[in-house]
Amino acid sequence: MVAQKIPERLSWAVEELKIAGHERLLEIGCGRGVAVSLICPLLSSGTITAIDRSATAIDAARLRNEDHAAAGKASFRHIALEDMTDPAQSFDKIFAVNVNLFWLDAEMGLDVVRKLLAPGGTLFLFYEPPSLAGRKQAEAKLLANLEANRFEVPEVIESDASRSSLFGVIARPVRNSA
Repeated sequence: MVAQKIPERLSWAVEELKIAGHERLLEIGCGRGVAVSLICPLLSSGTITAIDRSATAIDAARLRNEDHAAAGKASFRHIALEDMTDPAQSFDKIFAVNVNLFWLDAEMGLDVVRKLLAPGGTLFLFYEPPSLAGRKQAEAKLLANLEANRFEVPEVIESDASRSSLFGVIARPVRNSA
């Protein structure tokens, strides 16, 4: 098998997740499972569930990560985020890389995320717009959507790469004080 270059956006996103090893993670829009393959070696007792709307992507992700799935560290589901309705599942960290749902039509997706996050859980959204100007537009829209859907954003992060437009948003649901 020929070693494939890992896209900077994925290695950077996994680094920014600061995996402790015991977390339950959900990746939204896992594609071919590259991030899962980077995360599983960092997990001790933790697990990752990866979802994607594309059956072809899920098949490729399963194949790429068959050893991690056999070890019980990774599971894959061909499902859209809005169809994740199992209230028995909860996740400490939910993340997505270049998933447009959260800055285009965020309400339904963020409602599902709120239900799936464990108490104290965190949402990580990573994007790589084609330009720095595109980044500012995407970031502004994303921050407005998060605020409108009762998420607080304690941090916006950006890649150290000098020519990169990579950025990420760390968000948590605003909990009712009553």
